[in-house]
Amino acid sequence: MIDPANYSATETLPGGRRIEIRAQRPQDRAGLREALARTSAESLYYRFFSVKREFSEKEADYFLDVDFVKHVALMAVVDEDGRAVIGGGARYIVVQPGEAEASFAVIDDYQAKGIGAALMRHLSAIGREAGLRQFVAEVLSENAPMLKVFERSGLTMSTRRDGTVVHVTLRFA
Repeated sequence: MIDPANYSATETLPGGRRIEIRAQRPQDRAGLREALARTSAESLYYRFFSVKREFSEKEADYFLDVDFVKHVALMAVVDEDGRAVIGGGARYIVVQPGEAEASFAVIDDYQAKGIGAALMRHLSAIGREAGLRQFVAEVLSENAPMLKVFERSGLTMSTRRDGTVVHVTLRFA
């Protein structure tokens, strides 16, 4: 059985870089702020549908207060010259029984290196074991890299377009 609150796995990405995919921890607050500062305006817009560089304490608490039942968050930790830094993250929040909204962010330096796909695999494994039937997500239509991660996830994907937003449903087989 997977214990989401203590989850940790090592992945080797295409290209040979090794990363740790692990459960988000309360002490990640500073690392998350650092990752946010290293993320471009475009990537922030893709994640939050606005360029958001600062979060109120209440918003920060929301992202950090993870119960690992209804709210699961994983971090991709990379080694930068002997220092462990957050290169990306993924989370799901249960919105109704069997369904959770999934979201992802990868800092620009680590995009297109396989981190999003790795996070997707691990988040899906946790969700499947937790009894979820599907993930849902809203993705800006110009965010082709995220849509590709979903398409290549191995889950059954359906989409519905509404203006500039693509509503994605990913069903577990």
